Amino acid sequence: MSDWSYWLIGAGILVVAELFIGTFYLLMIALGLLAGALAAWIGASGPLQTLAAALVGVLATVPLRRSRFARTRRGDAANDPNVNLDIGARISVSQWHERRARVMYRGALWDVELQDGPEPAPGDYRVVEVRGNVLIVARH
Repeated sequence: MSDWSYWLIGAGILVVAELFIGTFYLLMIALGLLAGALAAWIGASGPLQTLAAALVGVLATVPLRRSRFARTRRGDAANDPNVNLDIGARISVSQWHERRARVMYRGALWDVELQDGPEPAPGDYRVVEVRGNVLIVARH
């Protein structure tokens, strides 16, 4: 087999691996390998093929790194409903004592604190944050 076919096989392997991983980085490196295949097809030497693959791979990866696809949101898990399924749950509080209460929630007693805002009153509340075993609630 010729050199360009090895480059294409490598690019194909990276594309298949990308399907399992779900990032775009392996696709950018696969583009670099395609550039190496093109350089081999036009008759460049081995070091030039490698240089072409490296340059295209790096030049394709850098803009991806700076795009919105590479940025991860760093949020607090205590108030993220995608992480903590208790966020948004409704709780009925019958009695408050200094902005704190004890309620039965999911079969256990939980400490409840009222988020900054109006004075506490008996009624329904919504969980907005979880700090350990303390539910932070707001008026529903």
